[in-house]
Amino acid sequence: MLSPLLLNKGFRWFFTAQSVSLLGSAMAPVALAFAVLDASGSPGDLGVVLTVYMVPLLVFLVVGGATADRLPRRTLLVAANLGSALTQGGVAALLLTGRYALVPVAALGFANGVLAAFTTPALRGILPQLVPGDGLRQANALLGSVRNATKILGPSLSGVLVAATGGGPAIAFDALTYLLAAACLTRLAPLDGPSGSRRSASLLTDIREGWDAYRRIRWVWTVSLAFCVVNLVQVGTWQILGPELTRQADGEAAWGFVLSARGAGLLVMSALMYRLTVRHLLRLGQLVSVLGALPLLALGAHLHAPWLIAAAFTAGLGSSVASVGWDTSLQEHVPPHALSRVSSFDDLLSYIAIPLGQLSVAPLADRFGGFQVAAVAGVVYAAAVLAPLASAAVRSLPHGLGAQATVAADAAAPTTPPEPVGR
Repeated sequence: MLSPLLLNKGFRWFFTAQSVSLLGSAMAPVALAFAVLDASGSPGDLGVVLTVYMVPLLVFLVVGGATADRLPRRTLLVAANLGSALTQGGVAALLLTGRYALVPVAALGFANGVLAAFTTPALRGILPQLVPGDGLRQANALLGSVRNATKILGPSLSGVLVAATGGGPAIAFDALTYLLAAACLTRLAPLDGPSGSRRSASLLTDIREGWDAYRRIRWVWTVSLAFCVVNLVQVGTWQILGPELTRQADGEAAWGFVLSARGAGLLVMSALMYRLTVRHLLRLGQLVSVLGALPLLALGAHLHAPWLIAAAFTAGLGSSVASVGWDTSLQEHVPPHALSRVSSFDDLLSYIAIPLGQLSVAPLADRFGGFQVAAVAGVVYAAAVLAPLASAAVRSLPHGLGAQATVAADAAAPTTPPEPVGR
């Protein structure tokens, strides 16, 4: 049955743009990981490539958030997608011509990270401009469904392509999807600046006001701190040790199927989230986030592909609830004029430890063993995601029509940072 949301022309073009872009992005990590590992023979090089993407993403996130709250988000997203097509196309050209070298691939990754810093806050901020407030959870669930469907198809397809032809074709396809996404986004009707926004004399003033808004919303920064710890232990372990440990036990293709299994869990739950109504969506998301520790624990226990695939599927179920709950909570409770800035500070704190984790995981694995590092990472992950539930602001945050009233009241006074709900 066709979702009523797809009758909305603006959302339909946005949905199409995201669909094609996400398919390419789901294929790229597997292709890039094995291309770098095959060319260098060292997980350390892969850590460098991933880190040089994350560093500019972190450095420019707050600038991207402030820009997305000042300028039309459609224009910003079109420009960022065109730039990403160029950077990914450059990586594909190096791989397809057999001229892979760490420095140019890292430089293109750096440029791609800068572009992502502007894309991420704008994507979260544009949705409330396209969809009425009472449809945000359904819109996030629908977008989550297509994102997760691509996570099933993309990694498996990429794994087969890498085994047959190398990583170049998958990266080239990713570049093409950025071009297609930019074309779809140009079909959106021109969007004004965010409702209630005002341009200050300088970008720095906007950034400072965004920080003031962020630090006063207790439930946001509480969860951000938790995921700072999660990303410290999980991202590097999963992205760098995951492919290597899985390949040792079951071969290259197995890793693609593990990622696809996680995508299947995400897809199943995001479809359910389209209809699920709960009073405390954020609380539920934090509770089931603990399932995300299972794949790390499975890696640490030396379990073979069938068990790891089952763990990844279960983790996907929990991650889908958490993702939809988090995006919807931000969009319901943060005034539109500050949404991209608050989101950018959330992303910054959540991501800031990733480079440290990526750079340290290979030395830690050399010292203590990869399986032992994965097991410890799983335990820390579980503890971190449950910790925010000690805060009443997280446990009590409401979801639904009452939350929309909070947004309307806060948006009427754009110079006043929003107060946390349920403190």
